[in-house]
Amino acid sequence: MAAQPPESWGARTHEPTAGQTVGPFFSFGTRFDKMNQIVFPHSPQAIVLAGRVLQGDGAPIPDSMIEIWQLDSDGAVPRSRGTLHRDDHTFTGFGRAFTTDEGRWHFWTRNPGSDAPGKPPFFAAIVYARGLPNKLHTRIYLPEDQSRLDADPFLSSLSPDERATLIAKRLPDGGLRHDIRLQGENQTVFISF
Repeated sequence: MAAQPPESWGARTHEPTAGQTVGPFFSFGTRFDKMNQIVFPHSPQAIVLAGRVLQGDGAPIPDSMIEIWQLDSDGAVPRSRGTLHRDDHTFTGFGRAFTTDEGRWHFWTRNPGSDAPGKPPFFAAIVYARGLPNKLHTRIYLPEDQSRLDADPFLSSLSPDERATLIAKRLPDGGLRHDIRLQGENQTVFISF
């Protein structure tokens, strides 16, 4: 039960303080060893999920942070501890990566599974960057199984161009490529909560 303010405080007279942008000391307290290694590199089923964070004009954003959460390959919710202290064996489903000066980011992970029959697998992603008053939520869907993508209620509510901003491209080595555009033409679809 939430605590109620005393009646003596009276009615609110001010609006809540607006969000503030992140930075420039953005990485302080958010970095940890192997944070982008959700699985041990080159282990069985390991893939690289990589991309760039871009401005509306296509210029890279060099000081942003991406976080992803995902189900395990069998569709199970990871419940293991160990995100901040990677042991090279435990799959926690969470990772964090900072962009380079060219706006590039990458994760060592595995393909997520689906938690329900007919539902397409995806990575849940959050973008933090200087100039954003709030974090941005989005998804990165696997490109396979077009019938499941077509049947997804969220994806089917979007135009074909909007949907394309959420679907990764499979690379010949099995990895995934996905760029995130914060605004402009081909802006990534962001989800509000």
